[in-house]
Amino acid sequence: MTEQEKMLKGLIYDPSDKILAEKRVQAHDLCMDFNSLHEGQTEERTAILQQLFPHLGEGTDILAPIHVDYGEFTTFGKRCFANFNLTILDTCPVTVGNDVFFGCNCSILTPLHPLIAEERNLKQREDGSYYDLEYGAPITIGDGCWIASDVKICGGVTIGEGCVIGAGSVVTRDIPAHSLAVGNPCRVIRQITENDSIYLKNLF
Repeated sequence: MTEQEKMLKGLIYDPSDKILAEKRVQAHDLCMDFNSLHEGQTEERTAILQQLFPHLGEGTDILAPIHVDYGEFTTFGKRCFANFNLTILDTCPVTVGNDVFFGCNCSILTPLHPLIAEERNLKQREDGSYYDLEYGAPITIGDGCWIASDVKICGGVTIGEGCVIGAGSVVTRDIPAHSLAVGNPCRVIRQITENDSIYLKNLF
């Protein structure tokens, strides 16, 4: 089994593997290229996004700057939007449904690290090079979610469809569909219902 196969299965793997290192460099370079473009350079922005995210749904837009580990292990559905400074560490698969919106400074973080320092610290090979051991867990975000600014989503989490995650939340556990959830750690406050419609709040 290759290090990439181990990584995507959530097994312990060596991130210094040559193939993985090359893919990260390529993704980081694409992010830098994307982040250097003016917003009006629509064709160039789209071309880089499609190269960075081969599984990018129609109508999905991401504002610069973005920061991604690989990109190819992330899937976006249709009509998604991400505001400034989205970070995706996709050492395990990240699946984002249709019509998902992200506020500024959101992070999707699949990597996990050992709690014991001796297991987490860098190790040295006989040739003098260093490596560490990591693992991760996938993240899934269902259709129609709103992920507010400064939300951190940790490895292994599934957020059900139609959820709203409040600003500054740290999501460490699954969130059921159609939930309003906030806090650190993020907890469900209540279900979202038809009574939450803006048409009932005299906003027009």
